[in-house]
Formats: sequence, C-alpha cells, structure tokens
Amino acid sequence: MPNSIPAAFISNFLGGAPDWYKKTILGFLLFNIAFIYLLGPYITGWILIVEFIFTLAMALKCHPLQPGGLLAIESVILGMAHPEIIYEETLANFPVILLLMFMVAGIFFMKDLLLYVFTKILLGVRSKILLSFLFSVVAALLSAFLDALTVTAVLISVSVGFYSVYHKVASGKNFNVDHNHGEDDQLKEQHRQDLEDFRGFLRSLMMHGAVGTALGGVCTLVGEPQNLLIAKIAGWEFIEFFEMMSPVTMPVLVVGLLTCLVLEKFSWFGYGAKLPPEVRTILEDFDREQQKQMIPKRKAQLWIQGITAVFLVFGLAFHVAEVGLIGLTVIVLLTAFNGIIEEHQIGKAFEEAMPFTALLVVFFSIVGVIHSQHLFTPIITWILNTDNVSTQAQPGIFFLANGVLSMISDNVFVATVYISEVKAALDGGEISREHFDVLATAINTGTNLPSVATPNGQAAFLFLLTSALAPLIRLSYGRMVLMALPYTVVMTGVGYFAVTHWL
Repeated sequence: MPNSIPAAFISNFLGGAPDWYKKTILGFLLFNIAFIYLLGPYITGWILIVEFIFTLAMALKCHPLQPGGLLAIESVILGMAHPEIIYEETLANFPVILLLMFMVAGIFFMKDLLLYVFTKILLGVRSKILLSFLFSVVAALLSAFLDALTVTAVLISVSVGFYSVYHKVASGKNFNVDHNHGEDDQLKEQHRQDLEDFRGFLRSLMMHGAVGTALGGVCTLVGEPQNLLIAKIAGWEFIEFFEMMSPVTMPVLVVGLLTCLVLEKFSWFGYGAKLPPEVRTILEDFDREQQKQMIPKRKAQLWIQGITAVFLVFGLAFHVAEVGLIGLTVIVLLTAFNGIIEEHQIGKAFEEAMPFTALLVVFFSIVGVIHSQHLFTPIITWILNTDNVSTQAQPGIFFLANGVLSMISDNVFVATVYISEVKAALDGGEISREHFDVLATAINTGTNLPSVATPNGQAAFLFLLTSALAPLIRLSYGRMVLMALPYTVVMTGVGYFAVTHWL
C-alpha cells in the first residue's frame, strides 16, 4: 500500500498495469511534447500512430481506452487535431457507434437461443476441420448481408457461453450457480490442462469466424461501411457492386476458405486445437440439463428470440433502417415479450459494448490527427502522379497502399480519402470512367482484405481483441496478428494478382 500522496498517485495511474507499462506511457506523453517542437507535427503524427498501436498490442496488460485516450487528449492539447475535426470524424461514423450501442446489447438478449443452437452444432459436428470450415462459411455468408460487428458479437456471445459453462463445472459448481468465470482460483487441478486446450479450441474458431467476416464483407454493397461509401460515389447498385468486385472477391473467398482447411489440417499458426473429451462431456451434460428445464416459459422465450432473430436477419439484409436502430428494435422486442423490465437487467446488456464504443471514439481522434496533418497525402499524390506510377500499375499500387494504410488506420477513412481523390481525377478528366471503376474496385478490396493483418485494421477484429472474451481465451494482439498472418498473405497475394490481371 502507498504510504504517501505522491506514491498513491503513481499507484493509481493505470491501476494494476505493470510498472514498466506505466513508465512507457508516461515516456510517450513526455517525449511527444519534445517531438512536436524538434520534429514537427507531421513526424510526431506518425510517432503517435505507433504509440497508439502499442496500446492496442498491450490490451491484455491494460485496456487501450485509458492510455490511448491520454495520447488522444495530448494530441489535441499540442494542436495536432482540433476537437471539431474529432467531432466530424465521430459524426461521420455515428452509424457504427449506434450499432455498437444497441446491436451488441440486442445480441445479449438472444444469448439463450444462440447458446442452444450453437451447442447443438458444436456437439453434432465432431470433426474440428469441418466445424472450423462451417464457422468460416457461416460468418462469411452472414457478413455479406449483415454487419461484421453483429456477426462477431454473436460469435463472442456464443464462445463466452461455452467457456462459462465449462469453467463453472471445472470449478466444482453446478450449471445453475452464479460463478465468476474470469477467475481461475477455484479451478480443479485436473481440469487446468483441459481448460488450456479449450481456450486454444475457442481461439481458432473465433479467428476463423473473424476472418470469415472479412471474406464475406468485401463481396456486397452492405457488407462493410466503406463498401456503401464507395458504391455511392461510383453510382453502383447492389448487383453491379457485386459484379464489379467478383473478379477479386470470389477467388479470394475460395482460397481463404481453403486456407482454413489447411491451417486446421496441419495445425499451423496456433490452429488445430481440438475439443477435449472432458469438455465435450460437460457440454453434453449441460445440453441434457437444458432439455430438462424446457418448461413452457422457457420455450416461449426461445420462440420469441427465434422470431426476433428472423426479423433481425431480414431487417439487416434489406436495410430497412440503420443497423443500430434495428438493434434497438431487437432490445425492445426481446425485453418486452420476455419479461425483462427492470433497469439493472437491461443495463447488463450494455456493459460489453460501451468500453469499445468509447475506445472507437478515441480511435477517431487518432484518425483526426491523420486527417489534420495530412499524413497520407504524400502517398496518395505519388500514386496518382503518372510520372511515378503508370496507369496500368495504379490498380495494384492502390490495392497495396490502401491495404497497408488500413492496417494502421480506419479503413473507412482510408477509403474515403482515396475514393475522393480518384473521383476528383475523374471529374477533372484526368482518368476515364473505365479506369475509375477499376481503381474504385482496387480501393474497396484493398481496404477490406490486407487489413485483416492487424486488429486495428478491421473493426470486428478490434472488437474481438477488446471484448470480455479475449482475456478468457488468452487472445492477445500479438497472437491475433500471428494467427491472421497466413490469411493476410493468402488474401493479399490472391487479391493483388486478381486486381492486376483480371480487372
């Protein structure tokens, strides 16, 4: 315990984070003041990006909201971004914030149905290779018509459900007893190795599913936010968008799914972990217990959740309203018809998404620095200058440049910057309409495919990294990057070949 006020301040700073981490963040904050005067705002802006990525990489040591938020606040104080710019970036991404606030909470109220359905799938499909392939295909299919964050929220909810069931029994408790599955103190010694194997099993399924959201999300107009943005500027409707993207997206989809099979078959890059027999037994016992408790009230609740799930799928597929508003509708329906009317019952649903929502606004602050300091402008200018890059080489360069920048920044922001510049070139008569279509395709696929390399490249990956599930299954930033590496190489390589040869 600290015995003085100064010592207490130091102890309170970033709470239980390691001392070396606290000193590193303080060093960032102090050195940035010197950098802004010695190196200028442009170089300091790039340094700030690296520092923010560091806070993401250390997410298991300390949630990135606090250290990342301090860096964002300092950037405003140093004049690297104005609050109005940050507000505009946040406002431009308000649909995503609305989605996180309401859709993730809506999924929370469907957890009984999701756990019931996925338990049947998990216990019914004994082949880990087939199960992984199924997770990837379903995630890709759903993300082509729904939102990747929504699909990821479903996968997270299901995995937390499985983990909590096993952890509860492995700690010597019954299924219906309250239990903190985040603490291993009560875990029986004979279950510890099974728990580690189960964590590996869930990690691989989650990563296959997360990559699946990227494989499917790039294919359609509604799959990702930047798709809709690019389609609007290009004037493409749903079918036309799919046709324009298909020379790139279809080969990548096929090879991406084959990569899933290969990784599971040969247990490469952290994949291949199988469901331990002891865990399967416990989940089977849980399933039988759930069947015994199928009283009329519970059956009615599952029916309401099922009907609402159908509404959710059709509502998202036909885009009847903004995703977040559909999520709010789901909350109202599930709480009203399932008797969840007390404030504390409803409040639990918002606990998962709100920290990530706050972190996302901090992320937009860093994007505001990128925008204010024009960090990407030299790259864009160099590519569009035909003296440096030939017209034939531009699509490939755009694909790679968008991919690299999307790995470290917001891919919606990157797509906005690039498509605006290309549209200006079209309007100015510098490029033809045919060339514009090719470049727009390269921009869209570039911001979607290579960006799976890092959690900050894909919102769904970042959501997974900062979720309650990540520390449970020991999914760190570094481990996520490693497990995404083979997918990154395959998807980028095939995508680049398709962009340069088939467009």
